[in-house]
Amino acid sequence: MNRLATAANAGLLVCALANARAQLTLADAIRSADRSGYGNRIAAGQVATATAQSLAPLKGVLPAVRIEAGYVRTTDPIGVFGSTLRQRTIGPANFDPDRLNHPGAVGNFQSGVVVEQPLFNGDAWAGRRAALNAAEAVSASADWTRLSTRVDVIRAYYGAVLATERVATLTSAARAAHAHVAQAEAMVRQGLVTKSDALLASVRAGDIDAQLADADGGAATARRQLAVLLGGEGAQDQSIPALPPSLPDADRIRAVVAPDTEAIVSAPRADVAAASRGADAAHSDALRARLAYVPRINGFARYDWNSPARLYAGDRNWTVGVMASWNLFAGAGDVSDVRASGGRVAAAQAEAAAAVANARLQAELTRTALTVALTRLALAERAVTQSAEAHRIVARKYEGGLATVVELLDAQATETQSALTLSHARWSTIVAAAERRLAVGRDPASLTALEAARSVAASSEY
Repeated sequence: MNRLATAANAGLLVCALANARAQLTLADAIRSADRSGYGNRIAAGQVATATAQSLAPLKGVLPAVRIEAGYVRTTDPIGVFGSTLRQRTIGPANFDPDRLNHPGAVGNFQSGVVVEQPLFNGDAWAGRRAALNAAEAVSASADWTRLSTRVDVIRAYYGAVLATERVATLTSAARAAHAHVAQAEAMVRQGLVTKSDALLASVRAGDIDAQLADADGGAATARRQLAVLLGGEGAQDQSIPALPPSLPDADRIRAVVAPDTEAIVSAPRADVAAASRGADAAHSDALRARLAYVPRINGFARYDWNSPARLYAGDRNWTVGVMASWNLFAGAGDVSDVRASGGRVAAAQAEAAAAVANARLQAELTRTALTVALTRLALAERAVTQSAEAHRIVARKYEGGLATVVELLDAQATETQSALTLSHARWSTIVAAAERRLAVGRDPASLTALEAARSVAASSEY
């Protein structure tokens, strides 16, 4: 028997561990959203685009190399003489006036290698700095999207668990309600109560059954919403692995999140960094617009070949030079660009200041919200204990004919509602803690500590 019991316990342990591994943990959900979440994928694409666009201004900074090749055949007197001269085939006969005026057709293969080197293009350098700052702003914005999505994942993940727990609570309430119906019917047969007691109990049981059906639908919807948030289609809630049956208990939640109610010095927030980099990009872009009026200096060098027979044949010619250009006035377009860039600077500065002010406000608001959530959690715990005891007392009184069925049903409804309120209070506290950590520049994913202790506790039971 001992061996059989040991084998049975081992089997139960294996099954329990297998089920635990099959469950979707919060850490798994966050990793999935980081990798496949729609918002994060969109943000990653925007970062790639901005990074690529930051290379465009290098056109005015880095050298350009190109190869040229072409063929020309002409009877134009200047073209014929020039092609012949480039091919190094000029002779005395080429200066004959009649031949100069009425030359025969000449073909020329033109080919060359050209190097162009910008020496000073101030607007290109400023444009490069603006593009780099803009890319950094987009990258910081993507980081903020990732962290914000983690808050959404925590809300949806534990929201789905909350929906599952609500189903379990209402299932227990429905069993209790139907037990009250059976009790009332038995007492009717014994002549202890009237038939109205049984009818009222049946009506209340039907109401709880309706709530249970609604909770079942809500649980399925919550799972689909979580699936979409993690990057799935959400058409089938079966695409989500099994979730924990209940939320972390109140004591564990308090132990993890209570320190967050203290006055915490905020770490640098990604959205503030994005706004700051955006302001830097606007300043650099305004400088680029003004530097369009500064002279540009560019150098070039080229090798050319001209041959009547083939490309890259004949004697080689080289040319080097430096070109300076000064755009004194190119129309209203440049004036518009300078003024528009000034407006963008003002807007970006306001956005950066607003981001800082909003971050400070959110830090205070989330601290208050978390404090209130913890208070409601404590009150909900007390209400559950009190309502359960009240239900027990009324049930005993009803059995002794000292309470009406209405009092009994009300006591049960109060106990059920208290349990649902406690579940919601636990969920609300977790969400408030996630929002608090985001507001002060911390990673909301640190709330995976809530499930770490539960996993240890669950394994210690076997």
